[in-house]
Amino acid sequence: MIKVAGRVLSLVALAALATPVHGEDDFPLVGIYTENQACKTNGSDPGVSRVKITPRDIDSVFGLCTILSKKREGATFVVHVECKGPGGSQMLSDVNFTPREDKTIDFSDQDQTYKAVLHRCPD
Repeated sequence: MIKVAGRVLSLVALAALATPVHGEDDFPLVGIYTENQACKTNGSDPGVSRVKITPRDIDSVFGLCTILSKKREGATFVVHVECKGPGGSQMLSDVNFTPREDKTIDFSDQDQTYKAVLHRCPD
């Protein structure tokens, strides 16, 4: 009986790791960030690229991207997005967000052609 319970718990744990993220509480990346340097609270960083992440969108210098799906793979959030570029062109892509111990987030696109470190701005 104990072996069966252990197997059931293992299956539940594996299913939880593979389950798509649904709620804002499960998607702790929601917030405003600066790219590659710390956010200044006094607003004296106007030349720094900002990224705003909501449960539904990612808004950055690359344009507005709608989040189509998100899932967690270990420590990394894999987010499937549809982005609107200049002239109304649309692009589908996967982007990865990996929170680090120093409270920053490693960001990369699916092809690893663009990488950044995101720094959370105070609320």
